[in-house]
Amino acid sequence: MKEIQASAYKVKDSVHLDETPTLVDLGAGEEEIEQELKRVRKELGKWQDKLYAHGKYAVLVCLQGMDTAGKDSLIREVFKDFNVRGIVVHSFKVPTPLERKHDYLWRHYIALPARGKFGIFNRTHYENVLVTRVHPEYITGELLPDVNEVSDIDTEFWDKRFEQITNFERHIAENGTIIFKFYLHLSKAEQRNRLLRRLNKKSKNWKFSAGDLEERKFWNEYKKYYEDAINRTSFDHAPWYVIPADDKPTARLIVASILCNELRTYSDVQEPELDEETLENLHLYKEQLNKEKE
Repeated sequence: MKEIQASAYKVKDSVHLDETPTLVDLGAGEEEIEQELKRVRKELGKWQDKLYAHGKYAVLVCLQGMDTAGKDSLIREVFKDFNVRGIVVHSFKVPTPLERKHDYLWRHYIALPARGKFGIFNRTHYENVLVTRVHPEYITGELLPDVNEVSDIDTEFWDKRFEQITNFERHIAENGTIIFKFYLHLSKAEQRNRLLRRLNKKSKNWKFSAGDLEERKFWNEYKKYYEDAINRTSFDHAPWYVIPADDKPTARLIVASILCNELRTYSDVQEPELDEETLENLHLYKEQLNKEKE
């Protein structure tokens, strides 16, 4: 199997999605890929235990992608070996009435992981510069003072919003949150296949929505705005990774491997050592407990 290098998927310069593959061959069959994923996610699970005990960092994993890109199943398979007390998943849907009473980043701030924990954003704060650019009429629902109609939303508005998102990520990174942003890069042909599977397989019917077909009509617009968002906001403190997503097992392994490889670099994340008094008295504590068996 080919070695997975984070640098091969990390956005350092401008990315052009039309020129970026949606499928990659790792030189391994599905069974080997699944076995490797099991190995990697076990290592991730052990690292999460250390993170929890260390308690000075949080990890935020952001997942974006077109409908059917495989975000839900990726979360299920990659984080399967995590201790449930150390990970929280948030799926951001249409803002609630309460969320609309606040600025668009508020619901993301309050969902951030605490130190020692992983937070997974299934769809993220980037929806506010993706869906809203395809459907700018949604912005009028935010009740902003200077936006009364779509014509009030100009280039300067989007520039400010990207600046706000960048500042949000820089702020949390500087305060101990390790950020990963993954774009699951799906081809239009593969999305068609997955939508058809939802229709053809009775157990998957519930996942289908007619709205998926309506949004598919805006494929080119979404791709253009994804490309713009990724290029504007990929920085060392909050990098984007473009993951070929036409094959789900491969995409899961790539994401898991990037997480594992990059988190290994945080060598200061270790279980705290026992204080001297506890260390000196370990034998006494053992004796005390052993006597209870007698």
